[in-house]
Amino acid sequence: MTVALDATTRETLVLQAYAPSILNRLRDPAVELAIWERTLPRVFADWIDSLPTEYLPDARAVTDDVSLEATVTAMLNAACTPSGAMRDMLHEDVVALARRFMAIMGSAQVDIRLEVVDHDACWKFHRDCVEARLLTTYRGPGTQWISPAYGEEALNCQKDYRGPIQNLTRFAVGIFKGSCAAPAGGIVHRSPPLDSSDSVTRLLLCLNLPRVPVRQSVIQNRTRHT
Repeated sequence: MTVALDATTRETLVLQAYAPSILNRLRDPAVELAIWERTLPRVFADWIDSLPTEYLPDARAVTDDVSLEATVTAMLNAACTPSGAMRDMLHEDVVALARRFMAIMGSAQVDIRLEVVDHDACWKFHRDCVEARLLTTYRGPGTQWISPAYGEEALNCQKDYRGPIQNLTRFAVGIFKGSCAAPAGGIVHRSPPLDSSDSVTRLLLCLNLPRVPVRQSVIQNRTRHT
């Protein structure tokens, strides 16, 4: 397990490990980011990299555990994601991560966002205005984050920031505390800047707590940026 410490307070703020149980440590008030370092099979990576963009799921839904599996199926169906073992693996992974996130956060519902990102609209360093958010990247480069000691500098300098930048590896799972978890809290992060000439397309899974409870699953297909 890798432990990052704040240089001033010496409180543990960032935890990384190769076991999924590390994510449970987010309940610790001193932990602001928990990272499960993991890989998925190469055959899955090759499959999702080869999918035409229009078959990548790009939708948002709020659901509970009872409707979770059907909701994720509907999100994949909306994109006409090809059926088969690899689609099943993607479905099972999203469902498993959503259930883990709900258990950690003590929530009966989850806000699921599968987002296709092929633009540079989210390059700014920021803290999320949420209690906590789970992120993993299935395709393309992972989310960039800043060690707490450099967070304010990154926020202030933005594109001129020259300090250290950490990267979530592809398929790694991070749960980030947001600014709603504690005053002046939250890990500073951003989507990796994309150069339009690179033709890079990311597929990001983002899990949040719903803003308000819902009575049934609500699926919204997202408008894609081109």
